[in-house]
Amino acid sequence: MISGLSDKSVSILDYGMGNLRSVSKAFESLGATVTIVHEVPNSGRLVIPGVGAFGAAMEKIGPLKEAIVSFASSGYPLMGICLGQQLLFDTSEEFGHHEGLGLVPGQVRYFHDLPAEMKVPHMGWTPIQPVQGSRLLAGVEPNDHVYFVHSLFTACEVENDIAARCTYGLEFAAAVERENVWGTQFHPEKSSGVGLRILRNFLEC
Repeated sequence: MISGLSDKSVSILDYGMGNLRSVSKAFESLGATVTIVHEVPNSGRLVIPGVGAFGAAMEKIGPLKEAIVSFASSGYPLMGICLGQQLLFDTSEEFGHHEGLGLVPGQVRYFHDLPAEMKVPHMGWTPIQPVQGSRLLAGVEPNDHVYFVHSLFTACEVENDIAARCTYGLEFAAAVERENVWGTQFHPEKSSGVGLRILRNFLEC
């Protein structure tokens, strides 16, 4: 795995379904050099943001899938945000069955059997429980609040891939970490100082 990149540059993938401006601004506030890209770079750090439906996102990614998988296989830091985290997984049940990038073993599932007062989408500030030893969540304290907006959740097949947990009727992976591949179901760019801490950790990978 490649680590310790010398600069603080990051490429943000524009595939037509990302909240590019807010993510870019957050990284720039940390002193990063941000480049919006329509193709997958050969090196550096890559961020896949996303808002919308899983199937539609994978259709738009289309021919980039192989390049994204190759980028991750090369050991360079890759981070998915919100829908971007979901795309890292094997499959999603959103509006049918869809194949994902297959970088993190597991599935994207609908919330089920929630109490009547718990609405979907899960939206707002919610505490998370970081897993000890996570590089992405370093410096984040138990019960720190981050901002979520999502209607489905990620279920990891491998327990060690979970970097942080959240409970909303059921427990799910709020963040994942598998070697050089990271993801957050929440929006770090909208999560104030806690979110910036997480983005800074990614820049230091």
